[in-house]
Amino acid sequence: MTVPTVTAVPAGAFLLDVREPDEWQAGHAPNAVHIPLAQVPGRMSELPTDRTIVAICRVGGRSARVTAFLRERGLDVRNYEGGMRAWAAAGGPMEAVGERPPAVI
Repeated sequence: MTVPTVTAVPAGAFLLDVREPDEWQAGHAPNAVHIPLAQVPGRMSELPTDRTIVAICRVGGRSARVTAFLRERGLDVRNYEGGMRAWAAAGGPMEAVGERPPAVI
């Protein structure tokens, strides 16, 4: 199944980061909501049903899987093409947990 992709987060979209906690802590988009991939099925009640969701991971594989999973359940989801590596390469804002400078790991 081919999933729809975006290279920018549309205005008003919900940015869902599905990476593991250590990846999230190292660097993430400031307004992203962190739900690791394995936790998404049990935390679907935390996702909006009234606006577009943009899923992101490190390079796009995990977020493509969650995009397909959520679309099959009727949500409007897009995969961020190239993941956080592409986000960082494009100069997207990032923050980290702790004192280290943000990085994509």
